Amino acid sequence: MSTGDPSMGLVILMGLGTVFFGLICIIAICYAMGAIIKLIEGKKPAAEPTPAAPVNEAAVPEINKGELIAVVSAVIAEELGESAEAIRIKSIRKVS
Repeated sequence: MSTGDPSMGLVILMGLGTVFFGLICIIAICYAMGAIIKLIEGKKPAAEPTPAAPVNEAAVPEINKGELIAVVSAVIAEELGESAEAIRIKSIRKVS
Protein backbone atom coordinates (compact mmCIF):
# COMPACT_ATOMS: atom_id res chain seq x y z
CA MET A 1 0.00 0.00 0.00
CA SER A 2 1.51 3.29 -1.07
CA THR A 3 1.17 6.56 0.81
CA GLY A 4 -1.45 8.00 -1.62
CA ASP A 5 -3.91 5.12 -1.21
CA PRO A 6 -6.97 5.73 0.98
CA SER A 7 -7.26 3.63 4.07
CA MET A 8 -9.53 0.61 4.16
CA GLY A 9 -11.79 2.25 6.72
CA LEU A 10 -12.33 5.28 4.51
CA VAL A 11 -13.31 3.07 1.58
CA ILE A 12 -15.81 1.18 3.73
CA LEU A 13 -17.30 4.37 5.14
CA MET A 14 -17.63 5.90 1.68
CA GLY A 15 -19.36 2.77 0.39
CA LEU A 16 -21.78 2.62 3.31
CA GLY A 17 -22.43 6.36 3.04
CA THR A 18 -23.23 6.03 -0.66
CA VAL A 19 -25.64 3.14 -0.05
CA PHE A 20 -27.50 4.90 2.75
CA PHE A 21 -27.65 8.14 0.77
CA GLY A 22 -29.22 6.21 -2.11
CA LEU A 23 -31.74 4.57 0.21
CA ILE A 24 -32.68 7.93 1.72
CA CYS A 25 -33.19 9.31 -1.80
CA ILE A 26 -35.47 6.38 -2.69
CA ILE A 27 -37.55 6.99 0.47
CA ALA A 28 -37.83 10.70 -0.36
CA ILE A 29 -38.93 9.90 -3.92
CA CYS A 30 -41.58 7.47 -2.61
CA TYR A 31 -42.99 10.10 -0.24
CA ALA A 32 -43.02 12.69 -3.03
CA MET A 33 -44.80 10.33 -5.42
CA GLY A 34 -47.36 9.52 -2.73
CA ALA A 35 -48.05 13.21 -2.19
CA ILE A 36 -48.43 13.76 -5.95
CA ILE A 37 -50.84 10.83 -6.27
CA LYS A 38 -52.92 12.13 -3.33
CA LEU A 39 -53.16 15.53 -5.03
CA ILE A 40 -54.23 13.94 -8.31
CA GLU A 41 -56.73 11.61 -6.62
CA GLY A 42 -58.14 14.48 -4.57
CA LYS A 43 -59.14 16.36 -7.72
CA LYS A 44 -61.27 13.50 -9.06
CA PRO A 45 -64.82 13.22 -7.71
CA ALA A 46 -65.22 10.19 -5.52
CA ALA A 47 -67.58 7.61 -6.94
CA GLU A 48 -70.15 6.33 -4.50
CA PRO A 49 -69.89 2.60 -3.98
CA THR A 50 -73.08 0.82 -4.85
CA PRO A 51 -74.32 -1.55 -2.18
CA ALA A 52 -74.05 -5.16 -3.20
CA ALA A 53 -77.27 -7.06 -3.50
CA PRO A 54 -77.58 -9.93 -1.04
CA VAL A 55 -77.07 -13.34 -2.60
CA ASN A 56 -80.21 -15.40 -2.61
CA GLU A 57 -79.42 -19.10 -2.35
CA ALA A 58 -82.50 -19.97 -4.42
CA ALA A 59 -81.29 -17.69 -7.24
CA VAL A 60 -78.04 -19.64 -7.70
CA PRO A 61 -78.49 -21.87 -10.77
CA GLU A 62 -78.23 -25.63 -10.42
CA ILE A 63 -74.95 -27.01 -11.75
CA ASN A 64 -75.28 -29.41 -14.65
CA LYS A 65 -73.15 -32.43 -13.75
CA GLY A 66 -72.37 -33.19 -17.40
CA GLU A 67 -71.00 -29.70 -17.93
CA LEU A 68 -69.04 -29.91 -14.68
CA ILE A 69 -67.40 -33.19 -15.73
CA ALA A 70 -66.58 -31.71 -19.15
CA VAL A 71 -64.94 -28.67 -17.60
CA VAL A 72 -62.97 -30.69 -15.04
CA SER A 73 -61.75 -33.16 -17.67
CA ALA A 74 -60.73 -30.29 -19.99
CA VAL A 75 -58.71 -28.64 -17.23
CA ILE A 76 -57.01 -31.88 -16.23
CA ALA A 77 -56.25 -32.70 -19.87
CA GLU A 78 -54.72 -29.26 -20.39
CA GLU A 79 -52.52 -29.58 -17.29
CA LEU A 80 -51.34 -33.07 -18.24
CA GLY A 81 -50.85 -32.22 -21.91
CA GLU A 82 -53.15 -35.05 -22.99
CA SER A 83 -56.33 -35.06 -25.03
CA ALA A 84 -59.65 -34.95 -23.17
CA GLU A 85 -60.58 -38.39 -24.57
CA ALA A 86 -57.58 -39.95 -22.79
CA ILE A 87 -58.89 -38.96 -19.35
CA ARG A 88 -61.54 -40.93 -17.52
CA ILE A 89 -63.22 -39.39 -14.48
CA LYS A 90 -64.74 -42.04 -12.24
CA SER A 91 -66.43 -39.84 -9.64
CA ILE A 92 -66.80 -36.26 -8.49
CA ARG A 93 -67.82 -35.30 -4.98
CA LYS A 94 -68.20 -31.97 -3.27
CA VAL A 95 -65.42 -31.37 -0.73
CA SER A 96 -66.89 -28.49 1.26
